[in-house]
Amino acid sequence: MTVPRRPRRRHRMLIPLLLGVSLLATTLITHAIDQPDQADKDFLSPVATGDDGGSRLAASLAGRGIVVQRETDTIQALRATRSGPSTLFVPAPELLHPDTVHDLGRLPVGTRLVLVDPPRRVLAAAGLPLRPAGRRWAAEAVDPHAPGRCVLSEVGAAATAAVAKQRYAPTGAPGSVDLCFSAGLARLPGPAESVVVGASDPFRNSRIDEWDNRSFATGLLAISGRVVWLDLDGPAPPPPRPGPVPTTRLPDPEDQSYDEPDDGQDGLGSGDGRSGGPGDRPGGEASGPGGPAGAEAPNPLWSAFPPWFWALLVQLALAALLIAAGRARRLGPPTPEPLPVAVPAAETVLGRARLYQRARALEDAAQTLRAAARSRLARRLHLPTDTPQRGVAAAVAARTGDRPDTVHELLYGDAPATDQDLLELASELHRTTSGPPPANTPPPAGGIPQPRTEGDTR
Repeated sequence: MTVPRRPRRRHRMLIPLLLGVSLLATTLITHAIDQPDQADKDFLSPVATGDDGGSRLAASLAGRGIVVQRETDTIQALRATRSGPSTLFVPAPELLHPDTVHDLGRLPVGTRLVLVDPPRRVLAAAGLPLRPAGRRWAAEAVDPHAPGRCVLSEVGAAATAAVAKQRYAPTGAPGSVDLCFSAGLARLPGPAESVVVGASDPFRNSRIDEWDNRSFATGLLAISGRVVWLDLDGPAPPPPRPGPVPTTRLPDPEDQSYDEPDDGQDGLGSGDGRSGGPGDRPGGEASGPGGPAGAEAPNPLWSAFPPWFWALLVQLALAALLIAAGRARRLGPPTPEPLPVAVPAAETVLGRARLYQRARALEDAAQTLRAAARSRLARRLHLPTDTPQRGVAAAVAARTGDRPDTVHELLYGDAPATDQDLLELASELHRTTSGPPPANTPPPAGGIPQPRTEGDTR
């Protein structure tokens, strides 16, 4: 006897797989929300007090006597570097417009340019011989003298700093780039020095007091008495195009023939360093994060709640989905289980009969009754399991005295058409199977036995 194989339950493999996918998706979403966004208006802003702001760094610089000059326009920030030695701090290079990035390579002598995690296009447009050489999941706190001696004495006092998130490799001649903090910081010496930092953690309010981040960030920016802080609150607009000049360029500070206009109409914006921000365009056309004037404003609902609220909402939705999947109906065949209490047979029969009646399953009910009757009659008459229908009908007719055709129609006939026909069929089957039991002797080999009469004493 072969035991039928139980079909595999796919949910046993699907549920762990779904749990793993949900956990991975939750981890990725939480990590993406936790990462700072350079397009955020408060990202490393000297006046922002949030977790991703830079107010604590600005206060630390002011405590050392360093003047922090906040500029909200790229051209104004570039112009501010010409008034004396300074450090141009660009915390969000990703927001720079391509038409102004190349001017970062034309800074005056004695200026230090500090870029925080710049993309590859900014490195190429600024003429910096660097390329990204690998990115980590999170910033790593490393020693400044790894892999070799760090030449930046102002950050040498910092034992460890969380700088190594984006690592860099030189693309120019050997020795043209000095690498510190496991290649998380790159220094390009020259008349106008450039420093590229691979992570924003040392400058942010939420991470500045970890490790030696404060000492690193302050020492990196405080080499001169002034820091020009470029605070962009969104993607920078293209520079104005006065007259037939196709693209406004930063004037060469060594060009003696250049006279700085005093009417504020030279295409570089006003001179107070506060107007001409990234939301202003020529001709008074305002532009916000959603695009030019007339564009659809972003949904204020997204900014009404903090990012962690949306992350929590997504996790609760996933948890509710998993609970619903766990309590849903299992797939697969029914599994027999022992009844907790004994149920009378009459109640079981009555319950199944009502189910058949509610489903209008007259044919199925008739087949069930006929199969049960044939099984009882075969045991009573000692008939083999392979006996044909005509043989079963003839044997039953010989015992009951009915005609074989009538018995065959009763045991193998058509399905009843109405409930009354089903009741009559059940009554006939009950009469046929509840007759007097036959003799215990098997039927003779010569033929089908004849029914006994009342006077027969055999």
